[in-house]
Amino acid sequence: MEEMQYYLRSHQVADEGYNLIAAHHTKLYQRHQYLEALLLKDSTQYYTYDTIHARQRPMVAVKVKGGLWYAGHFHIQRELAGRGIVKDDKGRIVRALWEHDTVVVAKRTDTLGLYIGQMDERMMASGQGQYHSIDGSHYEGLWKDDKRNGFGFESSPYHQLRVGEWKNGRFMGERLRYTTERIYGIDISRHQHEKGRQRFNINWKNMRILSLGKRHDAGGQTFPVSFVYIKSTEGTTIRNRYFLKDYTSARAQGIHVGAYHFFSIKTSALEQATYFVNNTLFRPGDFPPVLDVEPSESQIEALGDDELMRRIRIFMEYVERRTHMRPILYVNQNFIFRHMSKATDIKKKYNVWIARYGEYKPDVKLVYWQLSSTGKVQGITGDVDINVFNGYQGQFAEFVRTGYHR
Repeated sequence: MEEMQYYLRSHQVADEGYNLIAAHHTKLYQRHQYLEALLLKDSTQYYTYDTIHARQRPMVAVKVKGGLWYAGHFHIQRELAGRGIVKDDKGRIVRALWEHDTVVVAKRTDTLGLYIGQMDERMMASGQGQYHSIDGSHYEGLWKDDKRNGFGFESSPYHQLRVGEWKNGRFMGERLRYTTERIYGIDISRHQHEKGRQRFNINWKNMRILSLGKRHDAGGQTFPVSFVYIKSTEGTTIRNRYFLKDYTSARAQGIHVGAYHFFSIKTSALEQATYFVNNTLFRPGDFPPVLDVEPSESQIEALGDDELMRRIRIFMEYVERRTHMRPILYVNQNFIFRHMSKATDIKKKYNVWIARYGEYKPDVKLVYWQLSSTGKVQGITGDVDINVFNGYQGQFAEFVRTGYHR
């Protein structure tokens, strides 16, 4: 229920699948009310999930157009039409409605749950369908060759809501729509001021995003810069010489500002956190600080996933104590898949900023999504990193007020 409510707060009807999820939320709410009423009812009759769904009707002969169904066999002369019960190649029971040899809708049970939806001639899930697992999980969306394929969503007691594209049974992530209703921002460092020996100023007045990047066609639309993150420190010795000027200039133009630290695996996490806090401005109204974690695969292999996660926890906890703001973790999508499978506490506690230049966002507590490193911004020379806030104006206003996104 909490995952559903979060999704409905951070999305609009324009987003693909919104109506499906809203309908499922209504069903969950009704079931929740029903179960609460049962708990309050003084009754000695209790029914488990298994007994409710395991009732079987007696096997009977069913007359249908063109033939007769009996004991799992169809006696027909011309074409499949009507209702019947069969077994597929794997021995799973299928109850289906046929029309002109085509499955209109079917129900199939297996050891893990129940499928309801369209099938192909081989009794394989194909087209639109739902799967209700006995563990309480629910998937609704598109199928092909008995695997989730296309748009769909899955709710589960064991992980966050998954909404988006599936390929060959694997969840890829959610597609983002780049419209004027979205909230866009940028992140910068000294590289926006220096190109070799050349030096450039940033014109913060009338700043506007002219392009979202090479791989993201906005149809000629331009967007205001609603927030900016500025690199402040790196490791325990590097400071961005342009941080203070950019910070004060952006705030003067009414742009929401945050600071980030580039993490190093060569020095202590606690020393880095101290260096970041002591050399960065944090004022009321600033966005939460960010830890940018981008080690190479060879560095991670030498250090180990557990040790890297331990250092991330140390940094985040110290910065939160000092700034009274819960930091955001900046990582790329592959980092989450490869190295954070055991770090469920980090994924649960902290918002995430994903660096991913593709088209899908993963199932984490996403607050920012980095679209591209090749954006164009009026007032800045060269390429700029472009980011989109995971939500719309209402959610952004709440984030500005509280600094949280859940």
